[in-house]
Amino acid sequence: MISNTIDQEIKQAMLAKDQARLRGLRAIKAALLLAKTEKGSAEEITEEAELKILQRLIKQRKESADIYKQQGREDLSNIEEEEVEVISAFMPKQLDRAEIEQLISVIIKNSGASSAKDMGKVMGLANKELAGKADGKLIAEIVKSQLA
Repeated sequence: MISNTIDQEIKQAMLAKDQARLRGLRAIKAALLLAKTEKGSAEEITEEAELKILQRLIKQRKESADIYKQQGREDLSNIEEEEVEVISAFMPKQLDRAEIEQLISVIIKNSGASSAKDMGKVMGLANKELAGKADGKLIAEIVKSQLA
């Protein structure tokens, strides 16, 4: 579980005075605590839910970095990109495009999907199968191209 290691990582980052790492770790801890309180204190967050939270944090920071770059604010963009690196370290290894295409073609074959009308069904299966291992936009792009 990611939440178990975050506190130790925060302590190490504080001792090392690594501000970028500390910001990213604190963002993860805050998001996990928020998720825990939303579900109720009796329930423990699953590892799958933790990965979804991390994916959301990474996506938010990438979008912010893009906006900052468009506005010419490289200083703020760099901060967001540093946090993406820290958060990404807790994600499973990301698959490359060829691996994703291969897995999606197997999913399409097994589900019996044949046209773009089946995209929702294939996306649901693909997102479950590739959770935390691939970006959702890339999955959607590949599914769309293979069903076209």
